[in-house]
Amino acid sequence: MLPRKLNVLAQAAAQIKTQFDPYVVADVNDYQIKVAKFGPEFEWHAHQDEDEAFLILTGQIAIDFRDGTVTLDEGDFLVVPKSVEHRPRALTENPIVLMFEPATTHNTGGTESRFSRTQLNRLTP
Repeated sequence: MLPRKLNVLAQAAAQIKTQFDPYVVADVNDYQIKVAKFGPEFEWHAHQDEDEAFLILTGQIAIDFRDGTVTLDEGDFLVVPKSVEHRPRALTENPIVLMFEPATTHNTGGTESRFSRTQLNRLTP
């Protein structure tokens, strides 16, 4: 049986209606590839035991750190090391961001807030 391909950009644009609501694209061993539309401001948080990788598919985002800000454009990739407090935010309208992280990663670290998601939807072809 052939694996099914998925056009992440087209499906994300069509299916994701809310900002900072991650959708699972695929499972790779104990990791998940997720995609989300980012909004103007997330919350400060850290992932104590997991690194978090961001690949910007469309638009532009900033990730604030306590000692500065990194701006990411389409095609840029950044890994936030575990335990580093950060706050992502959109610089353009509804940028689409791909994230690669362990399946156990909670999107708001150990913090519970209006952005917390425990059950993630999946992108479907």
